[in-house]
Order: sequence, then C-alpha cells, then structure tokens
Amino acid sequence: MRHRWHAAVAAAVTALATIVTAPMAHAAGPVDLGGGSGIVIEGDTFCTLTAIGNDASGRLIGFTSAHCGGPGAKVGSEAVPDAGVLGTMVAGNDGLDYAVIEFDPQKVRPVDTVNGFRIDGIGPDPGFGDVACKLGRTTGYSCGVTWGPGKDPGTILNQVCGQPGDSGAPVTVNNRLVGMIHGAFTEDLPTCIVKYVPLHTPAVTVSMNAVLGDIAAKNRPGTGFVPVP
Repeated sequence: MRHRWHAAVAAAVTALATIVTAPMAHAAGPVDLGGGSGIVIEGDTFCTLTAIGNDASGRLIGFTSAHCGGPGAKVGSEAVPDAGVLGTMVAGNDGLDYAVIEFDPQKVRPVDTVNGFRIDGIGPDPGFGDVACKLGRTTGYSCGVTWGPGKDPGTILNQVCGQPGDSGAPVTVNNRLVGMIHGAFTEDLPTCIVKYVPLHTPAVTVSMNAVLGDIAAKNRPGTGFVPVP
C-alpha cells in the first residue's frame, strides 16, 4: 500500500508540474514587430522600426535610420526586452540615412498594424498638400501636410512631428508607406506641437522609394522588399 501511495503522489506531482509549466512555455513565443514598433539597438539606443516584410530572397527584413546603428549592430524589442536579440543590421547608407535589419523569423512575428497604425504596401512620394501621418515610439501618432522635396536628394518635408527615438518612424499617405523619419528641418522651432505653441518645425522624411532604389542598385539585402500583407 505504501508503495502504491508513493507512486500516486509522484504521478500527481508530475501532472501538477506539467500544468504549471505549460502556460509558461506557451507564453515564450515570437515577438510582434511592425512599422511604428519601438526597437533597441545594441542595448542602449532607442529608435523606431519603419516597416517589416520579406525581400526577394525570402529574408525577414526591416528598416530604421542608419544613425541608430551600423552593420553588425544587434536589434531587440523595446516592448519585450527579455526576448533578447531579434535581428541584426546587415546594410545601411549614411547619405540616405537608412539601415536594413535582417530579423530571425523564429523570434519575430511580422505585423502590418501597430497601435492602429496600418501599412498597406508602398506608395509614391507625396506631393505638396498631401496629408502624411507617422507613428514613432517617442511622440506616437501625428499627421500633417507635405510641403514638397527636402534640400537633400531623396528627402521630403512633412508637417509631422518627431523627437529623439522617432528616428526611422514610418511615414504614410493613405496607409501607404512613403518614407521614414530622419530628423527635424530646423532647431529654431519645437519638433512637436506643445501647449501654447501652435507651430512646429517640419520633419525631414527619407523617401522609401529612394531607399528601395538604392538597395536594389547595390543588390543589398532588402532588394525586392514587400511589407507584410
């Protein structure tokens, strides 16, 4: 009888351990990332993911600003820091200020919508008067008119706001990705609307079409990029 009792207790403990540990194992799944997600580069630099999808070779690719980090830099999630390294910067262009990130598809679940901000493919460069919107990890969601091309090739001026950490933030027109936040046009005015200040400096946006054209011309990872549907 004693032997049977010990066997029953052991079986019950084993079953309880299975019940307790099963939810924990289930919770450790891929991390959701999409355009507008906060990312951490090399553990101490906070920026924003422009978009995520696949290139012509099937790699899981994302983008952000080149001034956030260079090739070889490790990328993690701001929202899920315990997930560790999710991707690596594999290419960049300081002139156009873009960086290409290759993500681990076993660790990342690509999404097309972050906090209600949706990306439905790539759109043409916006023209004067087009309303552009962005989602940044620092200042969140904002919209404003497009003024036209910036002074540097491949850039656009939009009246959206941006602050440190918003670098790389996706800029869309009618939910189509048209660019990523580079920085402020001038330091003479606030970079976002604040109380009693009705005007803020435009943001300099790097054209997504210029970025993809440069990548294709150099046959870099990201060639043939298509955002996750």
